[in-house]
Amino acid sequence: MKRTIFEADHDLFRSSVRGFIERDLKPHHDQWKSAGIVPREAWRKAGEQGLLCMSAPEEYGGAGVADFRFPLILAEELQRAGCTGPGFGIHSNIVAPYILNYGTDEQKRRWVPGMISGDTILAVGLTEPSAGSDIGAISTLAVEEGDHYRVSGSKAFVTNAVNADVFIVSCVTDPDKGQWGVSLLAIERSTPGLEVGPPLAKIGWVAQDTAQVFLDDAKVPKTNLIGSPGQGVYLMGKELNQERLLIAVSAIAAARTALDWTIDYSKERHAFGRPIGKFQNSRFVLAEMETEVTIGQTFIDRCVMEWNAGSLTPSEVAMAKWWATDLQQRVVDRCLQLHGGYGYMAEHPIAQAWLDMRWTPIGGGTNEIMKEMIGRTMGF
Repeated sequence: MKRTIFEADHDLFRSSVRGFIERDLKPHHDQWKSAGIVPREAWRKAGEQGLLCMSAPEEYGGAGVADFRFPLILAEELQRAGCTGPGFGIHSNIVAPYILNYGTDEQKRRWVPGMISGDTILAVGLTEPSAGSDIGAISTLAVEEGDHYRVSGSKAFVTNAVNADVFIVSCVTDPDKGQWGVSLLAIERSTPGLEVGPPLAKIGWVAQDTAQVFLDDAKVPKTNLIGSPGQGVYLMGKELNQERLLIAVSAIAAARTALDWTIDYSKERHAFGRPIGKFQNSRFVLAEMETEVTIGQTFIDRCVMEWNAGSLTPSEVAMAKWWATDLQQRVVDRCLQLHGGYGYMAEHPIAQAWLDMRWTPIGGGTNEIMKEMIGRTMGF
């Protein structure tokens, strides 16, 4: 089924992105997987291509493009190439909006040009060792002291942490107000008291650097406050929707990629004198997956267009996130099964896709939380 959401400029952008990935990312990705990190030079090259913070205003050097179809294309092409290392989407579509939408003019002048060029890499620290989806359990404490805060605590599973220059961190600025006493601070890498732990060993997305961040009496200027004191939960609630939509986009793209690999494999791999795709069971499984992925893609495309129009609700974002990631789990697992023994070999792309997929039902809020959100809108 032909997708109808793209226009000529999107097709040109896709061609440019695909060329960049094939030339500057894919040949090095295995090396980055071994190192557990994507070098800063790759970020600068992405910046030169105009792929970072595309929604940033032109006055800071950005393209001023608010159309979510462009980040969608970048996410799809990275999945198509099996390049899960570059944390461009987290930087541009998950962390940058906190600065672009709620930052002061001074903050934007200080950080946005580097965010666009790839010289200033962003990370976000919301999850804590004892506080995941429960925002009210955040314990990182920011004590007001004159013109600055003294911040102590730790953040877990921070993607881009090893490379990052600026961290958006959730912290408690008013313990007496519960979750309404949570604020967001932008903390620069050079801040005394901020320490990034060693890269964490993950089962998937191994080229993407993830680490813990420790804050020990870090002195952070009040001018680094994002939004107003106590706005943290409100701002996170708004921006997490875009993160979840991006996860949904990437998940359906990963499912499509795995299925395409498997269709090709089923034509080439022979058993008992014929391609394995000629066996009825294989054909039925492939037909089921083709149908499911087509339906899923149609739904996600509709969500993206509704997002562009400003009419996609948080409940619908939650539906997209849990449905697309759940579908990804089923499709990639069945694709690996059709690859037989080769699918279990670590060097085979489908094996890496199988490992990579397990993160998506967890990240951005677990799928169980997504179902809670949907259920509450139904009056439960």
